[in-house]
Amino acid sequence: MKRIAAIQMASSASVGSNLTEAARLISRAVDAGADLVVLPENFAHMGMNEREKLTVAETLGTGQIQNFLATQADKHRVWIVGGAIPLKSASPQHVRAACLLYNDHGKVVARYDKIHMFDVKIHETGEMYSESETVEHGKDVVVVDTPFGRLGLAVCYDIRFPELFRRMVNEKVDIIAVPSAFTATTGKAHWETLVRARAIENLSYVIAAAQGGYHINGRETHGDSMIVDPWGKILDRLPRGSGFVIANIDLEFLRQVRRTFPTLQHRRISCEPCA
Repeated sequence: MKRIAAIQMASSASVGSNLTEAARLISRAVDAGADLVVLPENFAHMGMNEREKLTVAETLGTGQIQNFLATQADKHRVWIVGGAIPLKSASPQHVRAACLLYNDHGKVVARYDKIHMFDVKIHETGEMYSESETVEHGKDVVVVDTPFGRLGLAVCYDIRFPELFRRMVNEKVDIIAVPSAFTATTGKAHWETLVRARAIENLSYVIAAAQGGYHINGRETHGDSMIVDPWGKILDRLPRGSGFVIANIDLEFLRQVRRTFPTLQHRRISCEPCA
């Protein structure tokens, strides 16, 4: 039986410091038996402003952050979902929020570019976010074969769009990784509900790795990283602070749930491709 872990951090604007902390937590998760480790969104950089990500953006295949992820995967012989990192796009004023999957030899085997942009105003706090000003959205749904089952990749705000996950079901997903950086306000209201709903309605494991704490840019993120099984049970969770959650992946249990409660076979409305 395989073990999966989700890392929780409160990242800063210092890439070097964030990578040092990520390395520490990856090592701890591996020592606890993790075969797959999921890092949170923006694990390597939470800048003072949105445009700062343009200064640390890397070209696919090279750069400090990608070298770090490859090295950690190879060193620990562990699969790593590299949260979401800024990769250069065709537009010099934009990046892609890319979620890279590394195998246990440090090779990139999949890339998912965040599809849904967090362009919202939170009335309770006055916070405003306009992610699309600096991030170019992706288009492709990504589900890949791994030793743990069919793994789907999504990032943070994506979790509010169930049609994306239905497309993953069409691709025979078993496990969904959702690196995130939910705000404290929206996380308190919706985070657990959304994570468990995506697990229940798609009869899949969900690994939700979150930013959790206070950041030097004044932002507060919700945390509460968790691993949820296909029946909606929270197997492990970490409300606040740096650390990790870990649980077993039992594909036989997943198949049993799908056999005895075959909601995925009862669908009558098809999910159209994402625009």
